[in-house]
Amino acid sequence: MAPGERRVALVPETAGKLAAAGFDIVVEAGAGDAASFPDTAYTEAGASIGSPWEADVVVAVRRPDPAMLHGGQLLIGFLDPLADRGGVEALAGRGVVAFAMESIPRITRAQPMDALSSQATVGGYRAALLAAEHLPRFFPMLMTAAGTVPPAKVLVIGAGVAGLQAIATARRLGAVVTGFDVRPVVREQIESLGANWLDLGVTGAEAEGGYARELTPEEMQAQQAALEGRIAEFDAVVTTAAVPGRAAPKIIPASAVQAMRPGSVIVDLAAETGGNCELTVPGEVAVRDGVTLVGLTNLPSTMPYHASMLYSRNVQALLVHLAPEGTLDLDWSDEITAGACVAGKKEATPA
Repeated sequence: MAPGERRVALVPETAGKLAAAGFDIVVEAGAGDAASFPDTAYTEAGASIGSPWEADVVVAVRRPDPAMLHGGQLLIGFLDPLADRGGVEALAGRGVVAFAMESIPRITRAQPMDALSSQATVGGYRAALLAAEHLPRFFPMLMTAAGTVPPAKVLVIGAGVAGLQAIATARRLGAVVTGFDVRPVVREQIESLGANWLDLGVTGAEAEGGYARELTPEEMQAQQAALEGRIAEFDAVVTTAAVPGRAAPKIIPASAVQAMRPGSVIVDLAAETGGNCELTVPGEVAVRDGVTLVGLTNLPSTMPYHASMLYSRNVQALLVHLAPEGTLDLDWSDEITAGACVAGKKEATPA
């Protein structure tokens, strides 16, 4: 398990379903402890406790040490193939056939395997809670004998899965929420959640896979200038903008942070790839000019029970796709199989 990682790749529920489908499931001792899944829950579900490293298929959350794996073995997990080419090459050098959950094609029949979306759901939810936790005021409007407390104003930048979940959660907590994205097509989704649309006059378009394309330097400068003029209106800001395989775009400059009221909060969901805010410190909670900057990374791991449950279902769907009835059947002509494989020889498998 990677340092600080509390999620587990299979939970007892999916282990039991895979066992019933013809798989022999071996779980490493204590693998689910941090996510509140004890070894006894796995054995009761039909799995055995032992060493998984000689199995035909190893499923993990993060990339394990390649030295633990052997040639011909299949590996499934988050492998960061765009940014960690060295890690992928090390797996290939060991003869491992590696499937990256980040590389699952975004097509309809692959939706049950879409671990990026399932974990982004957890991250967006957690981001809204962190904003409420660090903001020194209430999120909802309260009417008390001591007077009325107005609701907090929250801005969510980026309306992908994480951003939409952050919007929905902040709304449930009672905040007045505004959303922004460079893709005008998502305005309807933002407003359908009861949030307002922030019009900065800067729009882009969707890139392949539904992600926002990277803005040109001129568009980025215009966006930062427009945002700097509006950001002081908000008590809390959640940023979620990311471009796969690239450093996070810098959306909030230091000058915009300085314009915010003391006690305001920025939760930067892109901290793991450098952060959307110029002042974010990845992995830390910092205070700059009276503004709290939450740069914590791997937020899904902070809610390991449900994050593991969702991820495990994604893994189960991919395993059943690759090994119907518990027998490996790698069809390299299949878009999902070929698209998710980032290491290992791809050739037609005899019928």
